[in-house]
Amino acid sequence: MRFGSLVLCYHAVSDTWDDPLATGAATLEAQVKLLLSRGYRPVSAEGALANRQRTLHVTFDDAFRNVAGALGALERLRVPATIFACAGFAEDGAHIRVAELRDRAPANDDELLSMSWDALREVTAHGVEVGSHTVSHAHLPALGEEELRRELRESRERIEDQLRRPCRLLAYPYGQHDVRVRAAARAAGYTAAFALDPPPGAIDPWAVPRVGVYRADAPWRFTLKTTRLRQPIMAARAARRSKA
Repeated sequence: MRFGSLVLCYHAVSDTWDDPLATGAATLEAQVKLLLSRGYRPVSAEGALANRQRTLHVTFDDAFRNVAGALGALERLRVPATIFACAGFAEDGAHIRVAELRDRAPANDDELLSMSWDALREVTAHGVEVGSHTVSHAHLPALGEEELRRELRESRERIEDQLRRPCRLLAYPYGQHDVRVRAAARAAGYTAAFALDPPPGAIDPWAVPRVGVYRADAPWRFTLKTTRLRQPIMAARAARRSKA
């Protein structure tokens, strides 16, 4: 069965940070409007997991503070969103310090700030769901059993404690997962977990496919990514990686 819902995965939202992860606010709004004009129906994360055809959900990994610049447009368009936050960075609204960004830091260091717990509480009051992106944005398949359990369980518990609402959803950092990680996510109490490219085979609620959207995605590329061809293309890419 083909996954029918289109789930977009964004990261930072910035017009000034020239980084692959940073989509301009106007560009993001135009992309979502394009999908609505093509007949996609906005749904919550729960609606996306119901696997209905031509439904749309928007997600943001990492909980960059600058994502707030896109939430107003999504609210006006009545497009629900989920933000996946790292519990360790949310403690003080700290900079998102991961090795992959070390040589790509923007001139304005504030671009790397995470939403704080207060900021996350504010967005939930406007209907945005907050899920887990682990504690520290770790490479989950590389972790030992105890570290893996801690990253998954502690992040969920801290989010629930701070926001006073269930944390049902997980997004894997870097989109990385394997059989062991997916089993650990289920054991940690999540309802579902979001990936990027799907693994070959049947739909797995602990590897829900999303389409990653990046700064370099020109209109033609975004259109291609969000057509019916997207899943065969992503499945082929995943199959090639599994053989590498």
